[in-house]
Amino acid sequence: MQRLPLKTEISSFFDFDAHVGAEAQFTGQIQNVRPLAWGGFLILRLPNYLLQVVVSRDALGGLIDTLQPEMTVRVKGKLAAAKLKDKALHPGNVELQASAVEVVSAPSVHPLPVDTTKKELAAAMHTIFDLRPLTLRHPRERALFRIQSEIFHGFAESLTEAGFTRICSPKLVFTGAEGGANVFALDYFGRPAYLAQSPQFYKQMMVGVFGRVFEQAPVFRAEKHNTSRHVNEYISMDLEMQLEESWLEIIRTEAFFLRSILSRLPSSCANELSLLDVKLPKLDDLVLLELSEVHEIVYRESGTDCRGEPDLAPEEEALVCKHAAEAWGSEFVFVTHYPSSKRPFYAMDDPDRPELTLSFDCLFRGMEITTGGQRMHRAADYEAKMRSRGMDPAPFESYLQCFRYGMPPHGGLGFGLERFTARLCGVDNIKSCSLFPRDLDRLEP
Repeated sequence: MQRLPLKTEISSFFDFDAHVGAEAQFTGQIQNVRPLAWGGFLILRLPNYLLQVVVSRDALGGLIDTLQPEMTVRVKGKLAAAKLKDKALHPGNVELQASAVEVVSAPSVHPLPVDTTKKELAAAMHTIFDLRPLTLRHPRERALFRIQSEIFHGFAESLTEAGFTRICSPKLVFTGAEGGANVFALDYFGRPAYLAQSPQFYKQMMVGVFGRVFEQAPVFRAEKHNTSRHVNEYISMDLEMQLEESWLEIIRTEAFFLRSILSRLPSSCANELSLLDVKLPKLDDLVLLELSEVHEIVYRESGTDCRGEPDLAPEEEALVCKHAAEAWGSEFVFVTHYPSSKRPFYAMDDPDRPELTLSFDCLFRGMEITTGGQRMHRAADYEAKMRSRGMDPAPFESYLQCFRYGMPPHGGLGFGLERFTARLCGVDNIKSCSLFPRDLDRLEP
C-alpha cells in the first residue's frame, strides 16, 4: 500500500519576472534549435510558453549540435532579463541561460515531414491536416487555438456569472432537430438514430427546469458542402433562456457574452493576439436590420437584386458587413425577421406579420456566426405548425411533452466557435479553426 500526498499546486503558469536571477528547471519540447560557434539557442515549448534557452559550448560542449526539433529535454539554468524581438517568444523579456540539458525522448522520424521552425507553415492545406499532430505544434497554430480556448472559456464563464446553468445533452437522438436530410443516420441496437444537428430540443426542455441554460458541444451536419465556410462537425455554443418581455433579450444576451469574451482576450491572450496581428472589434450600439432591409442595401450598393429571397447569399453577408462598418462603425450586424418558410418549425412567428419570424442571424466580418430567435411555447401551436408543414407530431411526442406540462416564453441561439475564431483571427477557411476538421473527404486523423 502506498500513500500519495496531495499536491496543492498544479499550475503550469510561471512568474518569470519574479524569478529573474534565480535557478530554474523546465521540461519541454524543442520548437527550434540554432547552433552557433559559441553555442546557440533552443526555443523550448512549454504548456503556456515558448522560452528562449541560451546554450554555451563552454558549459555543455557540443551537445547543441545533437539536438533536434521535437526532442523532449529537461533544462536547468539561470533566468536572465533579455530583449527578444521574435513575437512568437513568450516571455519576450526573459531567457534561460542553461547549465544542463538532458534529452528525455526524441522523435523516431528524421527529418520531420513538415518544417515547423519557420514563421509560416509552408505546406498545402491538405498536408497540414494530414499531419495535424505535428503541424498544430507550430507557434501560429498554437496561438490560434489558445485564442479559441479563451473564447470557449469566456462564453461559459460570462453566462455562468449571469445565472445560466451548463447542461450536457445527448448527441445520439431520435430525430433531427431541424428535419431534412442533413443528418447522419446510424443503427442504435436495431433502431434508427441520428447524430444531433443541434441541442435544440433538449435546451428548450431545460428552460422549464432552470430558466437559463447553455451548452458547448459538437454538432453534426451531413451537408455535402466543400467550402471554406462549412465543416460537418463543429462546436456549437448554445444558450436558451426564459424571456421576460421581448425576443430582443436574446440579442442583448449575445452582445453581453461577446463583449465579455472580447474584454478578456487582451489580458489572457496578449502574446497570441500580437503574433497573429488580431484586431479586436468594438461592440457598442447594436445594429439590427430586417432581412428585407439588407436586400435593399445590397440592391442599392451593388445592383444585385436579391429582394424576395428567403435568406442571404455569402456575397450579401460580406457587403452588408462592409456597409455597417463604414456607415455605423459596427462590425456586428443582427439580421432579423427571416421568413417562416425558411426557419425551423419551432420558430415563433411575428404576431403582426405571421409570414415572418422573431428570429435573427448575427453577421461578423462578412460571415454568419449565430442563428437564434424566439421559440413557440404552447403545445397546440407546435401541433398546428407541424401539421401545416406536413409533419406528423407523433414521433416528436417526447419533445412536445415539455410544452404540455407548461413552458414560459423563451428563445435562444447557436454560436459557431470555429466561424467566430476564423473571423476574429483573419483566417479564410474555418477548417483551419477546427483542431481535426471533418468534411466530405476527411475522417482522420
